[in-house]
Amino acid sequence: MLAIGTQAPDFTLPDQNGEMKSLEDFRGQKVILYFYPKDMTAGCTKQACAFGELYPQFREKGAVVLGVSKDTVASHKRFEEKYGLPFTLLSDTEKTVIQAYDVWKEKKLYGKVSMGLVRTTYLIDENGVIVKAFEKVKAADNPAQMLGEIE
Repeated sequence: MLAIGTQAPDFTLPDQNGEMKSLEDFRGQKVILYFYPKDMTAGCTKQACAFGELYPQFREKGAVVLGVSKDTVASHKRFEEKYGLPFTLLSDTEKTVIQAYDVWKEKKLYGKVSMGLVRTTYLIDENGVIVKAFEKVKAADNPAQMLGEIE
């Protein structure tokens, strides 16, 4: 996990519409940057839908929500359309941003060890500095928690 108080690594990734988005595009706004394992899975759907429901409140507080996974642009588009998600989903199929933000880690499931994306959420301020970081977040609770973290 990246340290609080450090500059968030800039990146450019395609969104669910295939348009390239950079962290720099959101300078001047607070950014909720959340990393999740996979589109259409139970936990990830709960998390995304809760972010979607709270999105107007995030916007009122001057924040945007960016979701990142290693799924494809087409998968993100289906996910967005199926659940009416009002925020940006970014496709990191090469895992460059996932690795830059230190969320690709060893995971254990039923005694089996594998590498995978650890559900992590960063709050980045208007100047691109990481001000909060949460690892192994609970999918359903994370959106409300993040809304409470924004001043």
